[in-house]
Amino acid sequence: MIRVVLVDDQELVRAGFRMVLDAQDDIEVVGEAGDGEPALRLLAATPADVVLMDVRMPRMDGIEATRRITGTRAGPRVIILTTFDMDEYAFAAIKAGAAGFLLKDAGPAQLIAAIRAVHSGDAVVAPSTTRRLLDRFAVHLPGKEDKALDAVKGLTGRELDVLLLVARGLSNAEVAARLHLSEATVKTHLGRLFTKLGLRDRVQAVVLAYETGLVKTGQLQRPE
Repeated sequence: MIRVVLVDDQELVRAGFRMVLDAQDDIEVVGEAGDGEPALRLLAATPADVVLMDVRMPRMDGIEATRRITGTRAGPRVIILTTFDMDEYAFAAIKAGAAGFLLKDAGPAQLIAAIRAVHSGDAVVAPSTTRRLLDRFAVHLPGKEDKALDAVKGLTGRELDVLLLVARGLSNAEVAARLHLSEATVKTHLGRLFTKLGLRDRVQAVVLAYETGLVKTGQLQRPE
């Protein structure tokens, strides 16, 4: 059972989401909140797997709440929901650690698929989309501190090859074809580099590649 928390300042919106999700055999809505701060209190007391998070709320917005929720790897995964199709919101959501970004007018099937995807460890925001956003907003990215750079340098040569290709937005199948490996081997390398770098998913890997300078203005390079 996938435990979901709904965070939106509009009660009617939450009721609509609950109606859709409660109809699924494998999804259970375990709590609701109308703002970021009560959402954090709720999550501190209620085990949850996925949070559907509104962006614009009156006190603590969804981006800040997401940043706090995803501060540890053990926390629930967050899908940002917004009525505004703006790159700035998607970029902020990715930087905050969200595993997904959807418009509120997405259909029920798309919403349910997104919840199942992030629960299984995937990201709903495609790495290629992440890369496009980071190419546009890279000037706003701070550089990572030395320990992150050291962690990247601690990857094996093959793990680094995989990271660089993931940073380009390639799928596991495409990475496997490029490196003449099996998809299972690529998944193994991904799992190891995620653990070494403290990452949750491919989207965070793309962000880290930009922050550590592996990617600059759309180009890739190995660390010295």
